[in-house]
Amino acid sequence: MEVMLICAIVLVVVSFLVWVCSRYKKCPSDKIMVVYGSIGKNKDGTNRSAKCIHGGAEFVLPVFQSYAFLDLTPISIQVDLTNALSRQNIRIDVPSRFTVGISTEPGVMQNAAERLLGLQLSEIQELSKDIIFGQMRLIIATMDIEELNTDRDKFLEAVSTNVETELKKIGLRLINVNVTDISDESGYIAALGKEAAAKAINDAKRSVAEQERDGSIGEANAHMDQRIKVADADSVAIQGENEAKMKIAMSEAALKEREAEAMKIAVTAEKIQAAKALEESYAAEKAAEEARRAKEQATLEADVIVRTEAKKRQMELEAEAEAEQIRRKAKGEADAIYAKMEAEARGAEEILKKQAAGFAEIVKSAGGDAQAALQLLIADKLEELMRVQVDAIKNIKIDKVTVWDNGQGTDGKSATANFLSGMMKSVPPLQEVFAMSGMQLPEILGKKIEEPAVTEPVAEE
Repeated sequence: MEVMLICAIVLVVVSFLVWVCSRYKKCPSDKIMVVYGSIGKNKDGTNRSAKCIHGGAEFVLPVFQSYAFLDLTPISIQVDLTNALSRQNIRIDVPSRFTVGISTEPGVMQNAAERLLGLQLSEIQELSKDIIFGQMRLIIATMDIEELNTDRDKFLEAVSTNVETELKKIGLRLINVNVTDISDESGYIAALGKEAAAKAINDAKRSVAEQERDGSIGEANAHMDQRIKVADADSVAIQGENEAKMKIAMSEAALKEREAEAMKIAVTAEKIQAAKALEESYAAEKAAEEARRAKEQATLEADVIVRTEAKKRQMELEAEAEAEQIRRKAKGEADAIYAKMEAEARGAEEILKKQAAGFAEIVKSAGGDAQAALQLLIADKLEELMRVQVDAIKNIKIDKVTVWDNGQGTDGKSATANFLSGMMKSVPPLQEVFAMSGMQLPEILGKKIEEPAVTEPVAEE
């Protein structure tokens, strides 16, 4: 029993030791181990977000702490920058390849632990590419095409400094930059290359002409020495001293003639080569001027097209705004007309309601007899009806009336009286107006005379 207990205790102790050893984590040389969790506090009293370890080991507390690795393998990023605007407002293409990796500097390594832990390689590449794109565009905007094309070291130094400064903010460092080529859509860089090539060719041709000239002069001098020696030997051997002197004099004259001819040939060759060099130089300058003129023409056309498009867009927007204003104005006028007609309808409705209520009160006052109520209304309007009859002929202006009469009257009336009587009869009499409404005038206003009945004569049998 005691043996079993001792074995159990030993097994527990060994298991505990194995578990403790398993929590002691070693960091490989190509990785950074990030321990996070309950790490402690910084010097300013804030909590530490993570602890970075490179090339060592750390005991990771169970439950309270955990760990992860950041890979230090270099990352190659292809950055094909296009349409970048230089300081001369010329758009260029700069294809390049950047090699970056996670930094092992203490502060930068902490940034990597806070911003890159848990990201995939493709995500880190995209993040780095965005930063590189922005910095390269910023650098190119501060440089001329000539600087980018000739002083490549200055460009690479500026790119390395700016890009690495921004990459350190997320925990990366720049390992290498390789700019493969620089080109522009306007052909300006190609024109600069052609100009440099033409200048180099002209310099080489000029150097060749100078060397040929020196060779011709040396060859002429060698021939001169040979002729002098031969002439001396011949003069001593054949004619003696005097003949040798004569031949020497003649040889000197011939030598001067040869020298003059050689000088003439050399000067002519030099001038021919110089003329050819100037001709080629002028041709190269002409090509450069044509390229510059084409570039300026393209730039001018682009500016005109941009201004035209902007003006066209402005006119479209103004037309749309004017159309929208007209639509809103028409809608407002229609709403106003509708509101006015609706108000008039409500007013007419109220008037009719009031009139109906007044008619109801009149009928009620007449004891419910609608006929009597109607007669009351007409009696109330009697004065106004009489005024209308009088006003019908009151304003008629008769400046002159000519009556053709033969002196005979009808019913004791002259033609003039008949004219005035007929005019008065054109106005409806009050008796007939009242009769149409089913009433009779009061006897005080007049009583209609009954016409005597016509008696039919009785035929005798």
